[in-house]
Amino acid sequence: MDAVDRQLIQALRENGRASYAELGRLVGLSGPSVTDRINRLEAAGVITGYRATVASEALGLGVTALIGISLSDAADHEDVAQRLRDLHEIEDCWFIAGDDSYMLKVRVGNVDGLERTIRRLSGTRGVSRTRTTVVLSTKWENRVGELPEEE
Repeated sequence: MDAVDRQLIQALRENGRASYAELGRLVGLSGPSVTDRINRLEAAGVITGYRATVASEALGLGVTALIGISLSDAADHEDVAQRLRDLHEIEDCWFIAGDDSYMLKVRVGNVDGLERTIRRLSGTRGVSRTRTTVVLSTKWENRVGELPEEE
């Protein structure tokens, strides 16, 4: 990956809907050259997809919580991860180091929905404990940071 690839990735992170011609103007390449580079980055697994960012409140998901999950000693991590995947309220799931094994970002419509989700999580085979933090307000999400320089 060279400096031009990094510029393309940064531009796509900021605006995933940019046309190849627009991207080409940003990096000084033709549209077909940009197309080739982006196809190569996708094939290499550097670019893994494109998506729309939506306002969760507009979808009726006004409550966000971070939930840490501790597993029982006999728990199968992959089995638990698959069970968590089946809960549509979970937006993000990270396997982490520390007191908890997983950290989840959950979005639900209201506090009753959060309570139901916590009960379902607590009843999941392999889960020994949950620890929930309710988000009061969001200062920013999905922040696009600068890519590190090439070494």
